Amino acid sequence: MGRTATFDSTELIASARDLFWQKGFSDVSVADVESASGVGRSSIYHAFGSMRGLFDAAVDDYLTTIVTPLLTELNRDDVHPDAICSYLSDLRDAITAASAADAATPSGCLILTASATPIGADDAVHSVIENYRAMLSDAIRRGIAAHMPDASSSIVDHHTRLTVAAIIAAQCLARINPDEAARTLDAATSALGTSA
Repeated sequence: MGRTATFDSTELIASARDLFWQKGFSDVSVADVESASGVGRSSIYHAFGSMRGLFDAAVDDYLTTIVTPLLTELNRDDVHPDAICSYLSDLRDAITAASAADAATPSGCLILTASATPIGADDAVHSVIENYRAMLSDAIRRGIAAHMPDASSSIVDHHTRLTVAAIIAAQCLARINPDEAARTLDAATSALGTSA
């Protein structure tokens, strides 16, 4: 008969997610997770098999609870013309709020942080990173197409690539220069407002 979990796995995953997001996979120890979550190492290993298993669960949680809700308005059947600008503004606000908070508040993007560390070379993680990029690109393209309804497909594709690049740059800059990250998103928004 298996043991019954005596902890809330959702809370454990959220605690681990924030640690991986802030520090990167390689710099998070099981002791860090124990301290942040209050869950003992034997329970962590029993539930997830390894720190890698916990990381995979944390990435799934990040995509489900952080990324997908931010893209909701861009993924609607009938995307509002201002949805792309609202998304960029919301992302800007999240970056500036994280920079104003305490040092333990995650900033940037968990997936992009992972991509810049050795775990990013792992085939499964590499696939998650590419799927994230594709999901982001699809949503941004939908938003730009709604914002520029008279633009040709090639113009929409052009703005999609530039906007996705600005988003990725801003999420990377968020850790080292949040003001420049905000300006990068402002520039992306401005480019959408002045182009057709």
